[in-house]
Amino acid sequence: MPRLHRRWPDLVSTAFVAGLDVTIGVLGLLYVKHATGSELLGAMAFGFGFIALLLAHSELFTEGFLVPVTVVVARKGTLYQLLRFWVATLVCNLLGGWAMSWIVMRGFPQLRQTAVEAASFFIRTGITFRSFCLAVLAGTVITLMTRMHNGSDSMPVRVIVSWASGFVLAGFQLAHSILESVLIFCALHTSRAPFGYADWAGWLGWTILGNVVGGVGLVTLLRLVRSKDLIQDHRADAEGTKRSRAAEPS
Repeated sequence: MPRLHRRWPDLVSTAFVAGLDVTIGVLGLLYVKHATGSELLGAMAFGFGFIALLLAHSELFTEGFLVPVTVVVARKGTLYQLLRFWVATLVCNLLGGWAMSWIVMRGFPQLRQTAVEAASFFIRTGITFRSFCLAVLAGTVITLMTRMHNGSDSMPVRVIVSWASGFVLAGFQLAHSILESVLIFCALHTSRAPFGYADWAGWLGWTILGNVVGGVGLVTLLRLVRSKDLIQDHRADAEGTKRSRAAEPS
């Protein structure tokens, strides 16, 4: 619940830093892919970005599907708070990724062609049923990662889950709204990209829809059905808290 009730400075800063964290993972992906030519080895290096998200307690947009939605359904948060959380996190993730990807491309000019090639796959896929399915799978993977994090108190287990989830997303070229946006930003920061920001914007809207369908429509809603008794208990607690506050003398 505190995630939905964060003050604006806290929300903005944690989301902006998440964009930086993901970009460091993208740097690892591009560097290893450039050196080896292997998509899968690059994805192994990308896993560092998701480990950084976990240990630094940064806020990634797609990690806000499971717990925040559950909080709203349990009536311990409002729809406005959820939408505020999603929009602010998405925008600040992208701003952080855009800024850090500019630095990466200036610091490692030898990676520019690799970035263009990696990003072009997603733009070429376009707004199609295939790209939508890739986005649904990405939303599913990231929300399953959140479920597994919540299901274990072991930090080593959570680290492994974060790394493995990053590997699947990057290695299988699933369409993740933030990860792939950073890749596209890297390409756009060069003079070699055969696409522009308008192409990215169209891709982003389609990908966000797929991520939400996968993360909320599949994983989160199924979990809510499974946990309906627990949700009812949370709703009863929330209603009891409201009545207690209303009964307090002003």
